[in-house]
Amino acid sequence: MKIAVYPGSFDPITLGHLDIIQRAAACFDKVYVCVMANCAKNPMFDAEKRMELVRASVRELKNVEVEAHSGLLASYARAKGATILVKGVRNGTDFDLEYQQALINKGICRELETVLLPASAPYQHFSSTMVREMIRYGQPLEQYVPAPVAEELKERK
Repeated sequence: MKIAVYPGSFDPITLGHLDIIQRAAACFDKVYVCVMANCAKNPMFDAEKRMELVRASVRELKNVEVEAHSGLLASYARAKGATILVKGVRNGTDFDLEYQQALINKGICRELETVLLPASAPYQHFSSTMVREMIRYGQPLEQYVPAPVAEELKERK
């Protein structure tokens, strides 16, 4: 059984994240979406809300589970029996960062491979950071986030 982990802060989950999850779910027997804490970011949503929104967005994907983790990603992957980390990349800057991280994770856990999935064309130009900025200015988000996230944001107004 091929088990993969797709980590991220998902603050909030975007259609780009969802596209990567769907593509990973088609490639692997089991995909754990790991909602991570990011010390460098001040999250808009707490971990519980982020997990709730991710779960609502992936509910049709039967081989996908959503969990939170605040420790070392390689340790989480090892505990889940995963040998693959899935990362989405939008551009060369993302590639450079993820390549470095892949080497670090490989050094921590030799059996852990990183698969970099290029963002699909409609999702290359935006990130969760950009979505949070649009939220602050009350912009429409339907073309950037899954329906459960758009609904949550409408209710928050």
